[in-house]
Amino acid sequence: MPARTAGRGATVWLTGLPGSGKSTIARAIAALVAQDVDVEILDGDELRATLSSDLGFSAADRDTHVRRVGFVAELLARHGTLVLVPVIAPYEGARQQVRRHHDDHGSTYVQVHVSTPLSECVRRDPKGLYDKALHGQLPGLTGVDDRYDEPPDPDIRVDTTDIDVETAAGQVCQVLADLELLQPVAVRPRQ
Repeated sequence: MPARTAGRGATVWLTGLPGSGKSTIARAIAALVAQDVDVEILDGDELRATLSSDLGFSAADRDTHVRRVGFVAELLARHGTLVLVPVIAPYEGARQQVRRHHDDHGSTYVQVHVSTPLSECVRRDPKGLYDKALHGQLPGLTGVDDRYDEPPDPDIRVDTTDIDVETAAGQVCQVLADLELLQPVAVRPRQ
């Protein structure tokens, strides 16, 4: 069973296009480590409805949302929680601000780029967002008519096109083990 070492918390920020698999991977990681690690998932959709319910989807509002989530994540991480953050965070500048905030407080920040290509995200379209955007019913969708800045140097890139969620979660857990945040986790891919 996995276990956190030395009581260290961390923020694991999963960034990527809508439908790339961020939340699914976060839930799989949490399931792998929850028995032995204090873990929280700060889901972007849930936080949009609560913490950032006053914000829209302008560039400034998106940056404000990312900074708010980053503040909460860092606070939890500083107090020993493994914080999984499946939030698009489309702009590199805002992601760098969150990383600096963690650095300023001595908190670990791990960036996971869920790099599933747009074509696969459109094919999956689990929430019907791409269909709406492509039919003019949802302006400003990240990856369609609003930009997504691919992270130039994430701690790990995971493309979920050809791997199952267990394998993707295992890859992230291995990075966390390499950083001595978790003990190695045995993950079995689906047969």
